[in-house]
Amino acid sequence: MVLYFSGTGNTFWVAKQLSEATNEAILSIPDELREGTLHYTLKDDERLGICFPTHGWQPPRIVRDFLHRATFENVHYIYAVTTCGDDMGYAMRILRKELGKKGLSLYAAFAVVMPESNVCFSFLHLDTPESEERKIEAARQQVPHICELVKQEATGVEELVKGPIPFTYTYIIGAYYNKHLITDKKFWVDTDACIQCGRCIKRCPVGDIEGLPPRWKHDGSCTNCLACYHYCPTHAIHWGNMQRGQYYFNRRGDQK
Repeated sequence: MVLYFSGTGNTFWVAKQLSEATNEAILSIPDELREGTLHYTLKDDERLGICFPTHGWQPPRIVRDFLHRATFENVHYIYAVTTCGDDMGYAMRILRKELGKKGLSLYAAFAVVMPESNVCFSFLHLDTPESEERKIEAARQQVPHICELVKQEATGVEELVKGPIPFTYTYIIGAYYNKHLITDKKFWVDTDACIQCGRCIKRCPVGDIEGLPPRWKHDGSCTNCLACYHYCPTHAIHWGNMQRGQYYFNRRGDQK
C-alpha cells in the first residue's frame, strides 16, 4: 500500500512508480480522509509506504492528521519518501515521531529533490527551466533505486537531504510557516484574467474551492499545497502580494 499526498504532482509521480514497482495499491490521503474509514489491515507480504511533499521543512499538516486518525494492522515494513525543493530539514524526524505515537517504526526513509513550488517565502524562488530539467532527470535516476530498496525491504536506510541548518529550518522557520501560512485567506483572483475554467476546483485536493470565479471556503481545510495557484492556465490566482511564476509536474506527459 502506498499512501500519498500531492499538490503540484511531484509526490504523485514518485508514489505512482513505487506502486507500480511493488504491485501495491496507491491511495490518496485526502481521498481517504474524505471517505473516513481510515482502518487498514495489510496483507502478510504488503508494505506500507508514505509519500509526501515537504511543506516548510515539515510533513504537511494533512499527512500528520491522517496518521493521527488512521489505524493499521498487520504492518511489518514501513518506508517513507518525501519530495522537496532543495532540502527537507528534519521532516522525516517529525514523521517518525508521528508513527511512534501509533507504535509503528520507520525502516527506510528517502528524500527526492524536485523542482521548487513554494511561492510563499520571499527567499524561495522557483527553479529556472534548466534547473527543473536537471532536478527531474536526477530524480528519474534516483527513484528506481528507491524502488529496488523498498522491494528488498531494506532496513536502516536513510537517504535524506537535510540541508545545512535543519533545526532552524524545521523548528523555527518551518514552525512559523506551518502555524501562520497554512491558510486560504491569502489567495485572491484577478477576475479580469480568470476564464472560469474550473481547473482550480478540480485540482484542489481537499475541495476547498467553489464557484466561478473561484472562492475559497475558509473552513480550515486548506493545506496551502498551491495546486490552485500553479495549475491556473491564465495565472489568475495569486497568493498574497508575491509575483512569482508557476510550476507543476509535469508538462511532459506524466501528468496526474
